[in-house]
Amino acid sequence: MDVWKEHLLTAEEQKGFETDGYFLVENALSAGHVVRLCEAMDRCETEARDAKGGEAEKRLNQHDLIERDPSFMDMIDLPTTFPKVWGLMGWNIHLFHTQMVITPPHTQERIEKRLGWHQDNNRMNKDFETSIMSHPRVSMKVAYFLSDTREVGRANFYIVPGSHISGGVQFANEDDLMPEGALPTQVKPGDALFFDRRLWHAASANVTDVERRVLFYGYSYRWLQTKSNMDLAHLYDQADPIRRQLLGHATSGNGRFSPLEEDVPLREWIRENLGEEAVAA
Repeated sequence: MDVWKEHLLTAEEQKGFETDGYFLVENALSAGHVVRLCEAMDRCETEARDAKGGEAEKRLNQHDLIERDPSFMDMIDLPTTFPKVWGLMGWNIHLFHTQMVITPPHTQERIEKRLGWHQDNNRMNKDFETSIMSHPRVSMKVAYFLSDTREVGRANFYIVPGSHISGGVQFANEDDLMPEGALPTQVKPGDALFFDRRLWHAASANVTDVERRVLFYGYSYRWLQTKSNMDLAHLYDQADPIRRQLLGHATSGNGRFSPLEEDVPLREWIRENLGEEAVAA
């Protein structure tokens, strides 16, 4: 855990997240780590496609990764990224969603229509609706890219910078396919994209011969229900205290709202290693 101190959130990253709704960390994963994760994804993909009777040509979207392979568990507190997560959200957090997406080559033809622009967490956005321009962040994600998406057309992840606080996406003309300010993320294997769940984003088609692979790890405040079916209590005894917190442990229901020290060991780690001033209220 000492290595966490080498990867703390920078002022530039925080500014980018607050202003644009995202920032990129290059080489968050080594080349060897990318290979290991791809091997784990291969096994998961084979099992999933066999269970569905094939469909190798279709996009695969699978949730709840933690128990599928040890390499997925090790991503929840990855030294190069996790310190930036609690740097943004504080210490009362847990893992609330995991997802892997594999988009095979030529999965879709290029379709001349608008992408499915959205904010994460679906119903939350409607239930939060107020008269103000934006609503609370509540959660965020880290997207780990395991394939090369530096060329457009490789099922790039599209975003609209600043849309997390602007109130939505705007199309300059009725026939425009892309909203104003939209751009494709063009990143290499091993890069990690941090984004606010309020940021408007969309998936796109893979019209190339290069498979696209990405892992999403979502973090939220501990009082938010997990998005995936993450019943991981049987893993608590196998985890260190901070991982146990991230996996969902709480001393009681109220421990998510008024946490005791044993509920949030991450707070004590921050206090001991970075000082009392680093512990947000």
